[in-house]
Amino acid sequence: MLSLNNLQNVIYNPIIPYVGTIPEQLEPGTLIVIRGHVPGDSDRVNCIVCNTLKNEKWGREEITYDMPFQKEKSFEIVIMVLKDKFQVAVNGKHILLYAHRISIEKIDTLGIYGKVNIHSVGFSFSSDLRSSQASTLELTEISRENVQNAGMSQYTLPFVARLNSSMGPGRTVVIKGEVNTNAKGFNVDLLSGKSKDIALHLNPRLKSKAFVRNSFLQESWGEEERNITCFPFSPGMYFEMIIYCDVKEFKVAVNGVHSLEYKHRFQELTSIDMLEIDGDIHLLEVRSW
Repeated sequence: MLSLNNLQNVIYNPIIPYVGTIPEQLEPGTLIVIRGHVPGDSDRVNCIVCNTLKNEKWGREEITYDMPFQKEKSFEIVIMVLKDKFQVAVNGKHILLYAHRISIEKIDTLGIYGKVNIHSVGFSFSSDLRSSQASTLELTEISRENVQNAGMSQYTLPFVARLNSSMGPGRTVVIKGEVNTNAKGFNVDLLSGKSKDIALHLNPRLKSKAFVRNSFLQESWGEEERNITCFPFSPGMYFEMIIYCDVKEFKVAVNGVHSLEYKHRFQELTSIDMLEIDGDIHLLEVRSW
């Protein structure tokens, strides 16, 4: 699980402009978390410009107009280092992806400039993203196939597995993957292998930005639930979905941010013993405990 609280090498209230050495080597899974405040006299908050200075020349600008920063408002920036890109979220919302233009092994310094107040800068270097092998824990795969894709092991879809311990209060399922760049949607289902009832159907739809939830009981679908504060998925992004079974409901978080609750419609929780995943994603890891 991505934890933003267990940060290492935290720098508090740095003086701006700030230039400091990154304490360890950047590698896939590293998080950089910057918390601060935008003052009222800040210069511009109308767009985000990404670029790389290489050999004393600027490259092509990549501009994002989805502006998460507001004057006189606090913010938390989370920069996740992935194998081929940076992934940036602000205040828990995915904002942008930026492909590496130079090797991350060469990056050793962090600089912060401009009219901004920074409360803290923290790093997290401990992550199982360093492992290039897809893995399962407390699951028995039924569709037992792995494929190698650019050095990263991933599962073929549809993925079907039996939970070694059936569902119940306190049980957790973690799914790690990457959304395809041209994704329409994907689904995660928790079901009863005996009755084939689907207790929890999660169906993020990228085009309409709908996070659909439903149950398939006694051979018919129920009423869809769609209400959500912020749609947590974007094409090309890495995600870590956590499904937690509580006494009265499932709770779902994406990349460490709570997303939704879904009250149990299928009451025989101990009969939920199967997990199925399919759709437009690269599935990297599945765990249950």
